[in-house]
Amino acid sequence: MPQYIFAYHGGTIPETKEAGERAMAAWQSWFEGMGPAVVVPGNPVGMSKTVTATGVEDNGGANPLSGYTVVSAETVEDAVSMAKGCPMVADGSGSVEVAEVIEM
Repeated sequence: MPQYIFAYHGGTIPETKEAGERAMAAWQSWFEGMGPAVVVPGNPVGMSKTVTATGVEDNGGANPLSGYTVVSAETVEDAVSMAKGCPMVADGSGSVEVAEVIEM
């Protein structure tokens, strides 16, 4: 079955312990809802370096990556449907790019 990477952009860092617990519960619920489709749960990521032919920038690029997940799905439309349930999408604080992992 094809695999798709979810590249997360945006999101917020919870300001209180309670907000952090609510955020973790939302993510856990979303992952549980996707069940065995979650191949690699992934993690948040720190600020990236953008490497180009002209040099290296420490700004994370135009739309910095904030995390990733890998899922399996029959079609990209199925993967997009799963991504719509992402807590960052639901609360409006971020977005998810969905791209098929191409086997080489």
